[in-house]
Amino acid sequence: MRYIETFREGMHTSDVYLCKSKQIAVTKSGKEYGNLVLQDKTGIIDGKIWDLTSPGVGSFDVMDYVQIEADVTLFQGSFQLNIKRIRRAVEREYKEEDYLPVSKKDIQKMYQELMGLAKSIQNPYLSKLTAHFFGSQKFAKAFCFHSAAKTVHHGFVGGLLEHTLGVARLCDYYASYYPMLNRDLLITAALFHDIGKLKELSRFPENDYTDDGQLLGHIIMGTEMIDGQIREIPDFPVKLALELKHCILAHHGELEYGSPKKPALLEALALNFADNTDAKLETMIEALQGGNENTGWLGFNRLLETNIRRTGEW
Repeated sequence: MRYIETFREGMHTSDVYLCKSKQIAVTKSGKEYGNLVLQDKTGIIDGKIWDLTSPGVGSFDVMDYVQIEADVTLFQGSFQLNIKRIRRAVEREYKEEDYLPVSKKDIQKMYQELMGLAKSIQNPYLSKLTAHFFGSQKFAKAFCFHSAAKTVHHGFVGGLLEHTLGVARLCDYYASYYPMLNRDLLITAALFHDIGKLKELSRFPENDYTDDGQLLGHIIMGTEMIDGQIREIPDFPVKLALELKHCILAHHGELEYGSPKKPALLEALALNFADNTDAKLETMIEALQGGNENTGWLGFNRLLETNIRRTGEW
């Protein structure tokens, strides 16, 4: 099949893709058109059906695999598809493994490194807490398969693991550079900061917000998951539990970014910086990669709130 990452302006594609999103929108002239998001394992792309009354436009739903005929165009620095024909694909026309985006990094090696950081925690209570979660094969399988986001950053199989490891690595560096930081608390908080995304987002191929995710969010749910297990560990220090939960609750840094609390501890502030650094850099990397061979300005990126382009020969 022709993967999305190979698309270039002017190409024509006739293949099967997963329909992640489907909306009916209206042009400025009042004409209805279809607004789709299509996916394969290499990425996602917007698709437009400008003529909904065309006999080539068949019936299909969100999460259907669809056979399309379309031209690749460039709009505001990103590729999109001008879809001429579309229909629901039959089962023999596709293989599901072609449609799940997967981390380019070795998932097993990343989890081994994450476990090395978990085992380096000296505090017996925090060590026991991390071992309960990350030492479980069932948890490890779910954690390694999950994404860190629907679309913003690390939205692929292994994304939650890759992002968590990135944050934990930064926190490990912070702890070595700033001795006042409580390393055990900071590393534990890094490992757990996005654990609630296991409940906030559904598994692939859907990778969409659950009802709990919409109503509560991963920060609250993650804190509840940790609190529930803390209560099962005899004599877990109350103050330490509060500090760990505060780090999770404050890791987005600002109330307007979804944090119930702003950082009040040095470790919470360090976690916020590490989380923001890894998320923002990955967001920009994915945006730059999405521009493919475009060497100029890629246009305004709403997530970064600025125009972006590559550096030099990157």
